[in-house]
Amino acid sequence: VNGLDPAARLAAAVAAINRDHGNADFVALAGDLADLGEVAAYEVLRDTLAPLTVPCHITLGNHDVPEAFLSVFGAGLSDPSAKVSKVIDVGGYRVILLDTTTPGTHAGALCQGRKDWLAERLEEARDRPVIVVMHHHANVLSLPVDEIPLADGAGFAQLLQRHPDVRMVISGHVHLTTSGVWHGIPMTTLAGSHYSVNAHLPGMAGDQLRLEGPAQMAVVLADAAGVTVHFQDYLNRHVELAAGLFPEGEARQRKVPGAQRQALRARSIY
Repeated sequence: VNGLDPAARLAAAVAAINRDHGNADFVALAGDLADLGEVAAYEVLRDTLAPLTVPCHITLGNHDVPEAFLSVFGAGLSDPSAKVSKVIDVGGYRVILLDTTTPGTHAGALCQGRKDWLAERLEEARDRPVIVVMHHHANVLSLPVDEIPLADGAGFAQLLQRHPDVRMVISGHVHLTTSGVWHGIPMTTLAGSHYSVNAHLPGMAGDQLRLEGPAQMAVVLADAAGVTVHFQDYLNRHVELAAGLFPEGEARQRKVPGAQRQALRARSIY
């Protein structure tokens, strides 16, 4: 996919987790488990995850096809209201994996059923801190990917604010590591296991670049005092990927100081 081997990169992540983090309570996969959502891709995912020695919990992203995913991983992972969402209570925390996908669009959204489910799960856990893991980012990053975030992010924030102690919201989707505070809630995104992008902020010249690496996982340490997120680059390459590897984008030649490079236009889909 895009000139990279996602199965090999995931296998490297599994090996790194088994080697370095075998004492973890669990692993969470925050979606985009397959590029086109074919059943065969989810079979490869299942087989690649098989050597993992740590429990693994999964939610979906905009590239996923729920029906194909569930045909391989089991229909029991889906709830009529919550879709592929779940709760993990561990170490005095409630961790909520939230399915933010919407059929037919790369943007995210929460239907009323998922909003109600989330509100109920938060209310149940008023006596403990909460971490939310989901695919789409809800906060404004001032990046091109803000075109396809979680819809009604302000409404999502209001839901979270009903709980007295939401410690962190962790997202993927943006192919970039960011952190900040949004509506009083700590938010972070990670680059993930596939390609990454540079932080192409408003006013910067040229187009956003896509890079081969790093392939990255977030290592979350949580106790009564707080939450720390370490970003472990288990593949640490930063080679720029050729624009032709992303046929869905409009590619063009441009000059970057000191080099001739190919880049995708910022509006291409993540």
